[in-house]
Amino acid sequence: MLHQKTHREVKNPQISARYLADYMAASETAKRRIVRNCKFQALARVIQHDEAKLILSKFIRSGESDTSILAQESERLRKRMADSEFERDLYDHNADYIDTFADVSAWMMLPKADILSPGKVSPIEINGVKVTAELHFRLRRLTKTNKIVVGAGMLRYAKGRPLAEPVGEWQSAFLFGYLNKIGPEPATEVDRKLCLTLDIACGAVYPAPTNSVRRFQHMESACASIAERWPNIAAPENAVF
Repeated sequence: MLHQKTHREVKNPQISARYLADYMAASETAKRRIVRNCKFQALARVIQHDEAKLILSKFIRSGESDTSILAQESERLRKRMADSEFERDLYDHNADYIDTFADVSAWMMLPKADILSPGKVSPIEINGVKVTAELHFRLRRLTKTNKIVVGAGMLRYAKGRPLAEPVGEWQSAFLFGYLNKIGPEPATEVDRKLCLTLDIACGAVYPAPTNSVRRFQHMESACASIAERWPNIAAPENAVF
């Protein structure tokens, strides 16, 4: 009797910036679970917030403060025809994401800077691990000394559950290290204060902390450990490939 496949195996070490931040703030038990889930990815359809993130990225870049625009986008998703129960959930969850941002955006204070398109975002390799990143906007500012400083922002959202502060700080520290690693534009410098993780659930904004260089070094060490353990990570019980 054939059993339906439940997981796919990722042969080479890979983790997203989001999960790496979770990993750095996690207990040892949770760390093992995160890495296992990255290696053995469930094939079940997962609700993604791609459409909400595109809408919010555009709204943030516009500098607009009138959230009635977002209410219209949310309503459009809720009224969209769905071909399945999954699609209905997908549209409603994306609408929830937008509505939640609209509720907290008034106190989501961003630094004074030009807010630009995220542009092309490439993965990086850290000690044998491919780390993928998802930027939702970039920041650029001219200082009083006529130096151009740059940064970027990532959105995080979990319905009804604010992001833990340590995770937000780790994610922004990664962002600071990531932008330095890929190399900023000529005559610009990455400013940790412009490297931001935005928690859509509660409106908190986490800039990269003062020890971000040291934190990124810890992430490099963590990636080396992940790469070393990867071949020996066991699949979940009852997984079918």
